[in-house]
Amino acid sequence: MSNGLPDTSAVRAPRRWWLHTFAWFGRWAIRRRYRVTVHGAGNVPASGPVILASNHIGVIDGPLLAIFGPRPAHVLTKDEMFHGVSGRFFSAVGQISLWRGGADPGAIKACVKVLRDGGVVGIFPEGTRGAGRFDLFHHGAAYLAMVTGAPVVPVTMLGSRDPGGGRNSLPRKGAHIDIVFGRPWTTEQVPWPRTREHVRAVSALLRGHLLAQVALAEALTGRDLPGAIPDPEPTTPDDGARTGAAVDVATTTVPDQGAS
Repeated sequence: MSNGLPDTSAVRAPRRWWLHTFAWFGRWAIRRRYRVTVHGAGNVPASGPVILASNHIGVIDGPLLAIFGPRPAHVLTKDEMFHGVSGRFFSAVGQISLWRGGADPGAIKACVKVLRDGGVVGIFPEGTRGAGRFDLFHHGAAYLAMVTGAPVVPVTMLGSRDPGGGRNSLPRKGAHIDIVFGRPWTTEQVPWPRTREHVRAVSALLRGHLLAQVALAEALTGRDLPGAIPDPEPTTPDDGARTGAAVDVATTTVPDQGAS
């Protein structure tokens, strides 16, 4: 029976028990090195599907997003991290592998599976680490909100990279990191098929909301983002299009249940 969602009956749900079990230990371990302050945790709904959409300034943003919210999140993580020992760890704690070189409907369906089960998905719309002001903005968060109707909670990271720090640098020991959960944003659930133009229009609205929440987070904490990364991720001429292509392509290739 169609329920307005892509067919995820054959999709294996990311592990949730280990994620929740690991979260308390991860918070303890990170707080041994950094002073972490969480603001606005009450903006995250206590139950039901939620999409956390965060800016991305530092290498430790992924773990911070996964474990410091009031509800641990399954975060979309580049597939390069899912190799060897680190890959086994990321899989064990329920993170979602994302291939950034093209369409990845498997990652999309894994996110929908989490959301339809009432879980939390974390996503970095910028696609890679940068200045944290959404100069790059891919459509994944908006697409998932349109498919599932889940609210999008903005997350602003401040202090997870020192000013002038490189793309793989850690904050200095004892650094203060602020994680600000902003006002939720919602959009109407849209049945399949969803056009690229509609997804892009909704994504533009979401980007405006996230930018406003970044400004509010800076005002709340009295802090500024660290600026551009001096050694940005190497790119090829078409990487700007390919990095976010997984969700763009999925707007027409991941039909809902019962669709022909």
